[in-house]
Amino acid sequence: MLGRLMRTGSTAKRSPDVSPWPKPEQREINRALKREAVLLRAVEFFNEKGFHATSLDDVALSLNVTKPTIYHYFANKDEILFACVQRGLEEIGQAAQAAEQAGGNGLQRLRALLIDYAMMMSDGFGACVGRTPDHALSAESLSRIKALKRDTDAIVRRVIEAGMADGSIAVADVRLTTFTALGALNWISRWYDPAGPLSKREIAEHSVATLIGGLAARSDSNRRGE
Repeated sequence: MLGRLMRTGSTAKRSPDVSPWPKPEQREINRALKREAVLLRAVEFFNEKGFHATSLDDVALSLNVTKPTIYHYFANKDEILFACVQRGLEEIGQAAQAAEQAGGNGLQRLRALLIDYAMMMSDGFGACVGRTPDHALSAESLSRIKALKRDTDAIVRRVIEAGMADGSIAVADVRLTTFTALGALNWISRWYDPAGPLSKREIAEHSVATLIGGLAARSDSNRRGE
């Protein structure tokens, strides 16, 4: 009998995979997926209803969970907003870097960059960036967000300066031109209607064409961004 018990115990020790609890790496994956689900649903509410009109009860109900469940992933609604705006700015920054490094003259790269920017302002995390006023963020969050915005501004300025150097862009003030272009495109997040007659791409191209027309050096090819 003792021999059988010892053999049974030995067998149990050799079978750790039968544990009903997930491994640490799987728990991390599950947590990341659930956190992402909260962000994706929250950004929809922020864009549709506004930050202040959105409650965590709205988000929890739409995910079929309780509000305390959300607190496992975020401390409060402010933290969720910061994560959404941060994600939007990171996506915008990545697109801007890709456009900066692409081929073509400065005007061509600026056109590609601004079209990507305009499309991101239409929905999702990008639209959340355009719709979120500074006063909706805490002082600490605002400081971090402004740093990300400065990074994007710096890329746009470099592209404009490159266009000035190669003769494809003619402007008097790079800083003011950057603020004007990005400020105009930010407003797409306020008035874009997915049910409207124009697609995101069409709106982006039309909007950017208007801006580019005022920035291009005076030649037919540059006015077309070619």
